Amino acid sequence: LKFFSSGMAAPMSNVDEIRNRVILGEFGVKNVHTTDYPGNYPGYDDTWDLEKFKKTFRIDIVHSDEDTLEFDMIGIDASIANAFRRILLAEVPTMAIEKVFIYNNTSIIQDEILAHRLGLVPIKADPRLFEYRNPEDQEGTEIDTIQLQLKVKCTRNPRAPKDSSDPKELYLNHMVYSGDIKWLPIGNQADVFADAKIGPVHGDILLAQLRPGQELDVVMHCVKGIGKDHAKFSPVATASYRLLPEITLLQTIEGEQAERLKRCFSPGVIEIQNVNGRKVAKVVNSRLDTCSREVLRHDDLKNLVKLGRVRDHFIFSVESTGILPPDVLVTEAINVLISKCQKFLTELDMAEMD
Repeated sequence: LKFFSSGMAAPMSNVDEIRNRVILGEFGVKNVHTTDYPGNYPGYDDTWDLEKFKKTFRIDIVHSDEDTLEFDMIGIDASIANAFRRILLAEVPTMAIEKVFIYNNTSIIQDEILAHRLGLVPIKADPRLFEYRNPEDQEGTEIDTIQLQLKVKCTRNPRAPKDSSDPKELYLNHMVYSGDIKWLPIGNQADVFADAKIGPVHGDILLAQLRPGQELDVVMHCVKGIGKDHAKFSPVATASYRLLPEITLLQTIEGEQAERLKRCFSPGVIEIQNVNGRKVAKVVNSRLDTCSREVLRHDDLKNLVKLGRVRDHFIFSVESTGILPPDVLVTEAINVLISKCQKFLTELDMAEMD
């Protein structure tokens, strides 16, 4: 109520700033809450309109490669942006090792630790091609389970130099990596997934170290799950967003002040330009700034710069674990949100019928 009344009392020149910008001050952050509700500001029509949303909302792809995706989501409320982030972390399904059958483990790693390490290894398999496994089923089928095997035995290298003390020369198979995990097709999986190359995403993850006579003989079952149940099912290494920084110079800054101002921000944000023989600071790319507020420590600079963030401009960074490409993960997250909305609407209809 306090913020509501201050918003109503604000002069019209400041209303747009209150509505659209988060201001970074020396001792706090202002305008952090969304206030553009219907009827909150005289002269503004804030009723939600689909056509208006279609015109203002957009997604811009900034960078995309095999494992990472950076894109801008513009014209949307923080609650929806955060929903996408949380769905990416916890509700997009993947395949991961759930059951570990240890037939032989004479290494120094305990069975429980080994099983835990195996569970966290990302498995390259498209979860959209599998069904969720019934918790009551002890044996998996070709439609809900992937079977993997890890079978390694360490022996002495008969050709090792006599004076060597390097384990790499003395022993064979003494380092067990995720690349040693092999796929054992169930039923018709060999034909259906002939081109899929099912197995660990990365083959260089160290699982255990062995010495001569020690061996591992393990069979694993991968099932479909979501990160809400266990972190091993999360398809992303990171999924985060930040608001677009906005840096405004309130007056011309030149000379030694300009050089200091440049050092206050991340590289590439402020550049020094030569204007009629004078060194003048210009904001080149505020997107690169980390919003450290370092400039506010300088008494002669803090009143010359205004730091803010655009409230409805979200810079998303999605880093995949390699199970699915990041652009596919974002698409799947959107599908999950759509299905959740449809379920909610169905429940509302059912409630009205009752």
